[in-house]
Amino acid sequence: MLSICSLLFFAGCKNEKATVESESQTTPQIKKDTTAATTVVLPKPNKTIPVADYDTAQWVDLLFMDSTIIIDLRYATENNFVEEKMYECPRCFLRPKVAEVVVKIHKNLQKQDLGLKFFDCYRPLGIQQRLWDKVPDARYVTNPKKGSMHNRGLAVDLTIVDSKGNELDMGTPFDYFGPKGYHTYTKHSNEVNENRHLLKSTMEAAGFKSIRTEWWHYSYRYAKHPLSDMVWKCGK
Repeated sequence: MLSICSLLFFAGCKNEKATVESESQTTPQIKKDTTAATTVVLPKPNKTIPVADYDTAQWVDLLFMDSTIIIDLRYATENNFVEEKMYECPRCFLRPKVAEVVVKIHKNLQKQDLGLKFFDCYRPLGIQQRLWDKVPDARYVTNPKKGSMHNRGLAVDLTIVDSKGNELDMGTPFDYFGPKGYHTYTKHSNEVNENRHLLKSTMEAAGFKSIRTEWWHYSYRYAKHPLSDMVWKCGK
């Protein structure tokens, strides 16, 4: 009897030990569900927001205001009358009021399936000096000692384009220096005369004035700013 009880006792202890060992082996595999207490942080949408890298109280990068405007700054290329690149990169800067007005002009032209294309905007005074050194002719380049309206951020060189971005025929290319580029030249076709009249009347109605020798040049009448040599930054 004693031996049977002893056997039963040891068997029971062995089973209990096996149970404890089994529990100790399986317990670490049980993980607490903490999902309910976890705050999931979703990634923010990847939106590219333009950051102004200039004094916004003094200047406006025109494309920041309206990206549908065509910018073709010729002095950022060698496709200009001095055949030399003057700007490191093409950015059209204007004084805030001037930028506001030309954007309004552009939007009004879009109602007619037209728009504006810019060849030059603000021009640093140092670049004015380089142009004068190349062409010291006051009919086409303002003496930097006096300073141009471009150097003040108040002038634009521009034309009108159709809905596909094609320039309207103005009789001559931009920066054509000769009588055919004058407003007073009368031997162009009716189409050219009408296109020039559209540009001139549109700009003058918005407060700009022209100069006799360049159909593309307009300066804003109703703002004053000093000459500037601000040089804009370029991307990496």
